[in-house]
Amino acid sequence: MSKLIVYHGSSSIIERPVFGKGKAYNDYGKGFYCTEHIELAKEWACSENVDGFVNQYEIDLSDLSVLNLSSDDFTILNWLAILMLHRKARISTPLARRGRDYLIQNFLPAFQSYDIIIGYRADDSYFSFARSFVSNEISLKQLGYAMKLGKLGEQFVLKSQKAFETIHFLDYEIADNTLYYAKRKSRDDKAREAYNKELENEDLDGIFMRDIIREEMKPNDPRLR
Repeated sequence: MSKLIVYHGSSSIIERPVFGKGKAYNDYGKGFYCTEHIELAKEWACSENVDGFVNQYEIDLSDLSVLNLSSDDFTILNWLAILMLHRKARISTPLARRGRDYLIQNFLPAFQSYDIIIGYRADDSYFSFARSFVSNEISLKQLGYAMKLGKLGEQFVLKSQKAFETIHFLDYEIADNTLYYAKRKSRDDKAREAYNKELENEDLDGIFMRDIIREEMKPNDPRLR
């Protein structure tokens, strides 16, 4: 199906998304961040004590190039490389800095040529999980488990002028902060709680960032699948 309905949670009504806006240090850099799930968009729209808006759009994908980081062509390390390129991470050890640089040099997809990127959304808890992996504190298997916690779903990000010209505003809804901010916080708290429990199960045979660097693993390495 070439036409898709997506939602954007915001503090305002956005009838015409503007190309070139947004923060360079968002997960995938500058772009317009959406989701296919309205309930998640309502959570993203709300901050504490302030209602938000969920903007609904239709976008025609038939003539757009889409980079889907959740497809079998990629591993979680490709997503992590893009994240490390853009997000401001507290990298406190030489190994963590080397890990970040290794991921960017070896696992970064050529994402700049795509109109749309689909991939994980790294809220505060997810980003802390990713940083723990780069710092060699958790294994690749544990990172994969952590990224499924909280069920945040995927982001749908418009990156090109062409994509912005294709999206059309349909409607909006008000998101009640007394309901959806609480849901957002609860989702994050549960994800962190489950993550901390997983850390009690030490992964003695797992692949860690140090192993990837030492053995010079590349994206096509079957051990990373």
